[in-house]
Amino acid sequence: MALYYDLPIYKDSYRLLLLLYQLTRNFNREYKYTLGQEMKTTGMQMVQNIFRANSAQDKTEPLLRLSDALELLKLELRLCVDMRLITPVQQAQVWELIDSISKQLSGWRKAGIQNQK
Repeated sequence: MALYYDLPIYKDSYRLLLLLYQLTRNFNREYKYTLGQEMKTTGMQMVQNIFRANSAQDKTEPLLRLSDALELLKLELRLCVDMRLITPVQQAQVWELIDSISKQLSGWRKAGIQNQK
């Protein structure tokens, strides 16, 4: 079992979390403490679930929670885009990381299913 902080999915999720902190720092007061805080919390939950999945025998539940958190973050980011809280360049940075995390999560889930057979 690899250390969780050596996993590429962890590294991308941590970079995403850092980016979320940087992006929400510039939100106006109306959104900083509501939507911005929710996004940071969701990002932190993603990192926590990677740790839990890496150390668990049955990875199903933590990976499901990670998938749920990722989908929630996508929704929160769509709100940011629609309300013009982030620029197109920032949006591209975020979606690039989300796409990478999604692909890695899918691979991890498939590997877990095949290991159960």
